[in-house]
Amino acid sequence: MRRLITVIALVLATLLPVQAQDGRYGSQKVVYHINYPGGDGGKAYRAAMSNIQNHINAVGAQNLDIKVVLHGNGVGLLIDAVESADLRARIASLKGQDVGFQVCRNTLTGNDLDEDDLYDVWDGDIVPSGVAELSHLQQQGYTYIKP
Repeated sequence: MRRLITVIALVLATLLPVQAQDGRYGSQKVVYHINYPGGDGGKAYRAAMSNIQNHINAVGAQNLDIKVVLHGNGVGLLIDAVESADLRARIASLKGQDVGFQVCRNTLTGNDLDEDDLYDVWDGDIVPSGVAELSHLQQQGYTYIKP
């Protein structure tokens, strides 16, 4: 079922209109930082993913390198997505537009979680430390955004 939702989201992502054609924003490297609880039925997570999609719509997926770093309470996004078809579809759509989701190993270890407890997370998605990854990406020229 997960695979079917991912495939559907990927197809939908390719059909989304891209508004950015004038080159105003150029190429961008961005890291979105999520470490807060979703609360209110995941409203904060959905808002963050809407921000990311709006960013893609404005700049164009082909002009963006976006990473989402999740640690602390932010890992709840991928836990909640296991039960939420809406969150799964939003995540899959963003991944279909080459948005990378990176998960903090320290958070997983500290909360006795592994990849199987989270939606669509693989070994390559896990980084040793969320905060160290944020710093590393900023040193690589990524703009930091906390929605």
